[in-house]
Amino acid sequence: MSELQVGFIGLGAMGAPMAGHLHARGRLRVVGNRTLAKAEAFAAGAAGVQVARAPEAFAGCDVVALCVSFDADVLENVQRLAAVLKPGAVVVDHSTVAVDTARRSATMLAERGIAFLDAPVSGGVEGARNGRLSVMVGGDGEGLERARPVLEAYAARISHMGGTGAGQATKAVNQVLVAGINEAVCEGLALGEALGLDAERLLPTLMAGAAANWFLDKRGATMLRDEFTPGFKCAHMLKDLRIVQAIAREAGVGHATIDQALADYAALVERGQGDADTSALITLKRPR
Repeated sequence: MSELQVGFIGLGAMGAPMAGHLHARGRLRVVGNRTLAKAEAFAAGAAGVQVARAPEAFAGCDVVALCVSFDADVLENVQRLAAVLKPGAVVVDHSTVAVDTARRSATMLAERGIAFLDAPVSGGVEGARNGRLSVMVGGDGEGLERARPVLEAYAARISHMGGTGAGQATKAVNQVLVAGINEAVCEGLALGEALGLDAERLLPTLMAGAAANWFLDKRGATMLRDEFTPGFKCAHMLKDLRIVQAIAREAGVGHATIDQALADYAALVERGQGDADTSALITLKRPR
């Protein structure tokens, strides 16, 4: 399927490297971004890629992928794409949004014969840069197969989790685990600091045992140096946790971990650390 025409909307910390992988495979044709200058800068370094200055630029695309910040952004882009894409096209949403947003998007596009996949990702900026993301997909299997060559450009694993909304439901579970691990790692390392332990000995010792995890490995050393370059921003984690909390409440399950993490990231945002990496959480755990 070398002739597959692909568009990408949302060139942030995750989206830009994902789009870069598509360009490297010769599939990317059009890029769009709310801030047009980002799209222009990307296209300037990507031969053959057009900047979308209007929705019509995506009209010839077989697949358009989204990686935007908020539910309203997804719905706005889906509405615009529904008006220009041809029947049989596929819209793939890599954003983290509510299950209901995925279902509304799918309904809007289905009316025009366009498939929709809710396909949030996990793996952080490192995973996006390395093309090693885990993609959790909800939607029609036929649509997934049409879009698979796109996902394969930046995925280590593509999992079809079920019908529309199942991808976002899986991402909600993912974010509970991520938030809980962040809480534990930051509390543990703050304790290690307070006890005077040597970080250069502590971190490899922890990583060699049952406490090993991605967050400790990728963020342990930097947070102990008070380096909080994102990564994944505190403000984005807060947004995700609000979505997850609503899902957990509706499901009737316990959500103490979500509640604690949500309160902590809200505090960080209130302190002006919304653009800092989520590992800035350690600043709340240190002695005051």
